[in-house]
Amino acid sequence: MMRLLALLCCAAVPAAADVGPLPRADVYVLGEVHDNPAHHAMQAALVARIAPKALVFEMITAADAAAVVDITDADALADALRWDEKGWPDFTMYHPIFLAAPAATIVGADVARDDLMAAMASDAASVLGVGTVGFNLWPRSGAVYDRLVADQRDAHCGMLPDDMLPGMVEAQRLRDATLALAARDANDDTGGPVVVITGNGHARTDTGVPALLAQLAPDLTVWSLGQLEAAPDGDAPFDAVNVTDPFDRPDPCLTLAR
Repeated sequence: MMRLLALLCCAAVPAAADVGPLPRADVYVLGEVHDNPAHHAMQAALVARIAPKALVFEMITAADAAAVVDITDADALADALRWDEKGWPDFTMYHPIFLAAPAATIVGADVARDDLMAAMASDAASVLGVGTVGFNLWPRSGAVYDRLVADQRDAHCGMLPDDMLPGMVEAQRLRDATLALAARDANDDTGGPVVVITGNGHARTDTGVPALLAQLAPDLTVWSLGQLEAAPDGDAPFDAVNVTDPFDRPDPCLTLAR
């Protein structure tokens, strides 16, 4: 795994020049805060530079991705992907990413709701059948697991009962594993490079897609970008970090409290 920690430019609207030279990699995992337009602008700029053979999206199902053929109009593409049905932020922020790699194969790595619920009720490994896919998910105890539980508590503003938090961790792990499998398969199918568009939690090198790819396909080189809205306190678990201004949004904890 490549490990190159860098603090990138803090401009609100990033440009390709902000990141400097990119390392060569088989898989680039580009994180985001989902509703921050600057993060998607950075992703589009990097995708244009990388010219990937495949684009893997956390937000798209495999079936919807397969249905997209030569659609470039933003509204038509959003309709084909059933974007508005899924509650993701405005598609106009994501559209330039598609346009930045018009020849790339679009790969969907969204997880079905039934599978998420099954993982929450049991564990991600039982949903995946991990013995058949070549890697082990994180153990359900220890310091790493405790941090993942704490992350879920913080992400839900401390409003979830403690007995729900392990299930939320399993859902996160299932998404991590699905993205890692999709990236591995996309590289095998196209020869790479592959870009993964996903939230920052899945882009983490210690617990996210890069960590699982290190088990699943150790010969692949992986580079991960985390995009944050405040400078990290110490080292951040990414190969590079882009810090932008915070997006002006309502307090999500107030929304959850309603």
